[in-house]
Amino acid sequence: MNKGYVNVMEEVVVTLVNVLMMSPDYQTFCNCPKCRNDIVALSLNTLPSHYVTTDDGRKMVFEQLNTKENLNWINKRIISAIHLVGKYPKH
Repeated sequence: MNKGYVNVMEEVVVTLVNVLMMSPDYQTFCNCPKCRNDIVALSLNTLPSHYVTTDDGRKMVFEQLNTKENLNWINKRIISAIHLVGKYPKH
Protein backbone atom coordinates (compact mmCIF):
# COMPACT_ATOMS: atom_id res chain seq x y z
CA MET A 1 0.00 0.00 0.00
CA ASN A 2 2.26 2.78 -1.20
CA LYS A 3 -0.51 5.43 -1.48
CA GLY A 4 -1.67 4.94 2.08
CA TYR A 5 -5.03 3.57 0.89
CA VAL A 6 -6.25 0.94 -1.50
CA ASN A 7 -9.59 -0.02 -3.04
CA VAL A 8 -9.93 -3.72 -2.27
CA MET A 9 -12.77 -4.03 -4.79
CA GLU A 10 -10.36 -2.88 -7.50
CA GLU A 11 -7.88 -5.62 -6.58
CA VAL A 12 -10.64 -8.23 -6.68
CA VAL A 13 -12.02 -6.99 -10.02
CA VAL A 14 -8.61 -6.86 -11.72
CA THR A 15 -7.89 -10.43 -10.61
CA LEU A 16 -11.29 -11.72 -11.73
CA VAL A 17 -11.04 -9.95 -15.11
CA ASN A 18 -7.65 -11.62 -15.69
CA VAL A 19 -9.08 -15.02 -14.79
CA LEU A 20 -12.23 -14.60 -16.88
CA MET A 21 -10.36 -13.33 -19.94
CA MET A 22 -8.19 -16.47 -19.90
CA SER A 23 -11.20 -18.79 -19.76
CA PRO A 24 -12.40 -20.46 -22.98
CA ASP A 25 -15.72 -18.58 -22.82
CA TYR A 26 -14.06 -15.19 -23.34
CA GLN A 27 -11.00 -15.95 -25.48
CA THR A 28 -12.80 -14.62 -28.55
CA PHE A 29 -13.02 -11.15 -26.96
CA CYS A 30 -10.22 -8.63 -27.48
CA ASN A 31 -7.63 -8.95 -24.73
CA CYS A 32 -5.61 -5.80 -25.47
CA PRO A 33 -4.69 -3.49 -22.57
CA LYS A 34 -7.24 -0.84 -23.67
CA CYS A 35 -10.15 -3.28 -23.71
CA ARG A 36 -9.02 -4.89 -20.46
CA ASN A 37 -8.82 -1.47 -18.76
CA ASP A 38 -12.24 -0.52 -20.14
CA ILE A 39 -13.69 -3.76 -18.71
CA VAL A 40 -12.15 -3.06 -15.30
CA ALA A 41 -13.34 0.56 -15.30
CA LEU A 42 -16.89 -0.31 -16.37
CA SER A 43 -17.07 -3.05 -13.75
CA LEU A 44 -15.80 -0.78 -10.98
CA ASN A 45 -18.32 1.89 -11.93
CA THR A 46 -21.13 -0.57 -11.17
CA LEU A 47 -19.68 -1.86 -7.90
CA PRO A 48 -19.20 -0.17 -4.53
CA SER A 49 -15.66 0.82 -3.58
CA HIS A 50 -14.07 -0.57 -0.44
CA TYR A 51 -11.11 1.62 0.54
CA VAL A 52 -8.84 0.62 3.40
CA THR A 53 -5.68 2.08 4.91
CA THR A 54 -4.17 -0.92 6.67
CA ASP A 55 -3.19 -4.45 5.74
CA ASP A 56 -5.52 -5.78 8.44
CA GLY A 57 -8.39 -3.79 6.92
CA ARG A 58 -7.51 -5.12 3.48
CA LYS A 59 -7.59 -8.70 4.70
CA MET A 60 -10.90 -8.16 6.49
CA VAL A 61 -12.61 -6.59 3.45
CA PHE A 62 -11.12 -9.19 1.11
CA GLU A 63 -12.58 -11.97 3.27
CA GLN A 64 -15.98 -10.23 3.18
CA LEU A 65 -15.86 -9.92 -0.61
CA ASN A 66 -14.48 -13.41 -1.16
CA THR A 67 -17.73 -15.31 -0.60
CA LYS A 68 -19.54 -17.34 -3.23
CA GLU A 69 -22.48 -14.91 -3.31
CA ASN A 70 -20.30 -11.81 -3.60
CA LEU A 71 -18.04 -13.35 -6.24
CA ASN A 72 -21.08 -14.32 -8.33
CA TRP A 73 -22.44 -10.78 -7.96
CA ILE A 74 -19.08 -9.25 -8.99
CA ASN A 75 -18.64 -11.72 -11.88
CA LYS A 76 -22.05 -10.78 -13.30
CA ARG A 77 -20.97 -7.16 -13.54
CA ILE A 78 -17.64 -8.09 -15.08
CA ILE A 79 -19.29 -10.36 -17.66
CA SER A 80 -21.69 -7.57 -18.56
CA ALA A 81 -18.72 -5.22 -19.02
CA ILE A 82 -16.87 -7.79 -21.17
CA HIS A 83 -19.86 -8.05 -23.51
CA LEU A 84 -20.32 -4.29 -23.66
CA VAL A 85 -16.67 -3.60 -24.44
CA GLY A 86 -16.68 -6.47 -26.94
CA LYS A 87 -19.67 -4.94 -28.71
CA TYR A 88 -18.30 -1.37 -28.65
CA PRO A 89 -14.47 -1.52 -28.51
CA LYS A 90 -12.71 1.85 -28.47
CA HIS A 91 -9.91 0.95 -30.88
